[in-house]
Amino acid sequence: MLEFNMADGGEAADVGSSFPKSWKFALAIGAPIAIGVAVGAFYWHKRRSDSLAGGKGGKTDPKAKSKDTGNEATAATTDERTAEEKAQASKNKGNKYFKAGRYEQAIACYNEAIELVPEDKVKDLSTFYQNRAAAHEQLKNYAQVVADCTKALELNSRYVKALFRRAKSFENMNQKMKCLEDATAVCILENFSHQQSMMLADKMLKELGKEKAQQRYKERVPSLPSGQFIRSYFSSFSNDGISKANDDYNDEGAGDVGMNGYRKAHQLFTSGDYGGVIEACDEEINSSGDRLAEALLMRATFYLLMGQAAEAKPDLDRLIEMTESSETLRANALIKRGSMHMQEGNSSDAMNDFATAVRIDPDNADIYHHRGQLNLLLDRIDDAAQDFEKCNKLNGSFALAHAQYSYAKYRLALVHQSPMQLQTAMQQLENSTKKFPACAEAFALYAQAQSDQGQFATADENFQKAIALEPDNPTAYVHRGLLHLSWKKDAEGAIAMIKKAMEIDSKCDFAYETLGTIEVQRGNMAAAKDYFEKAIDLARTEMEMSHLFSLSVAAEAQQNVTTKYNITPPSPIL
Repeated sequence: MLEFNMADGGEAADVGSSFPKSWKFALAIGAPIAIGVAVGAFYWHKRRSDSLAGGKGGKTDPKAKSKDTGNEATAATTDERTAEEKAQASKNKGNKYFKAGRYEQAIACYNEAIELVPEDKVKDLSTFYQNRAAAHEQLKNYAQVVADCTKALELNSRYVKALFRRAKSFENMNQKMKCLEDATAVCILENFSHQQSMMLADKMLKELGKEKAQQRYKERVPSLPSGQFIRSYFSSFSNDGISKANDDYNDEGAGDVGMNGYRKAHQLFTSGDYGGVIEACDEEINSSGDRLAEALLMRATFYLLMGQAAEAKPDLDRLIEMTESSETLRANALIKRGSMHMQEGNSSDAMNDFATAVRIDPDNADIYHHRGQLNLLLDRIDDAAQDFEKCNKLNGSFALAHAQYSYAKYRLALVHQSPMQLQTAMQQLENSTKKFPACAEAFALYAQAQSDQGQFATADENFQKAIALEPDNPTAYVHRGLLHLSWKKDAEGAIAMIKKAMEIDSKCDFAYETLGTIEVQRGNMAAAKDYFEKAIDLARTEMEMSHLFSLSVAAEAQQNVTTKYNITPPSPIL
């Protein structure tokens, strides 16, 4: 949208708009433009009327007088208009051409306005450059749009229209980081109220994050997460078919003569010596041993834990097609392949795998438990609650599923905005802690809900109970740190708690990500980028890595913008 100046030379709101006159964008680029009355038009009408009136009273030859006076009037008008008035007239003429879609002629008029306007009329000159950029934009002359917007910004560094127009041109020129920086500047200057700039910034962050993750993920060296993470992962299954003790095995020690293949893998697993599990499974699979199905599932699971989905998928595919294998093993393989699809952003294939698992093994509680978790991620809260309810009916002693069912009911109450449902859900969460007093997750989820409701003191007590039950679980420390941040606004105390999580598990990417986010809020962009980089190194999937790169790039863009334009983001929460 173009800009139109009032007679006093100030910047007016777009005609017909209820927006304030400064820093607001039109609703649509290229919408009909209302042309303001030019100063010069009024001046010309007045001069011409005065000249004609004077001619009628003259004493010389009337014809000659009339002719001479007309010429003099024209000359006087041309001569006596100020340079500023001439420039405004050219600009207004350009606006008419723009409205008619005659962009080349509009550009010629804006060129003339730029040449005519006095150098001290900085605001007018910046407006003319921005208007010329708008015309070039219609012609897809994006390099010229950038040049004109840059000129306008040199004259007025906080010129939001020029910033946003340049951001869009940078997008069209595939200069994503420059686009992001300009969109970020608009977001900050507009106090994050301008939806178009926020959407553009979000788009650039996602694209930049994805591009950077694709390259880094190819270069990453796969490694297992911490032992605590592996144990927590397997505890999310009530029966995964491989982690439970098997009476058929005589697992007296990994060094026993003749112990190899899956028997060795299982012994290593139960002893917590995870490093050799994949190699032992290789032996079983290569020899097509009698525990082939179990070895395929265990190897695929450890590949997934290392973030090697491409290596895991063939094993899962093979097992799923082994109709002679147990329903439990095949269903478990479908759960893991479905979760893998979800991590890759393919929710449709993920849900198809879960539906197949239900057909194969309809009374398997784990299917509904894990599908409920995916539904929570997809904000399908009703479906999640139904899945968790089904899981609890099939296995009422599964503490983790019971706690998550209670939390899903809490989320559902928030969606429905029902005080009665909320009260019932909070009571159900409390009951979970009483029914399963050894389940750390029950206390942690109850604490999370209490924190949401502003019940900070009791939430803190429940986080401490979760930590006491699982002192080697770093996530409870991170959540407690976030609680103290919201509750006491104690950044240093929160950071200390989160660093405790890193001491417990140096591979806790959640802790690094959270610290990076806190440092962004405190304005410490360099520290934030360091934390995000550490989290990126620990990411197990390309999607996780893409998300973390987006956070890192956002911190970099904000740092560049605040320095470049000497602006401060509005009211950090810390």
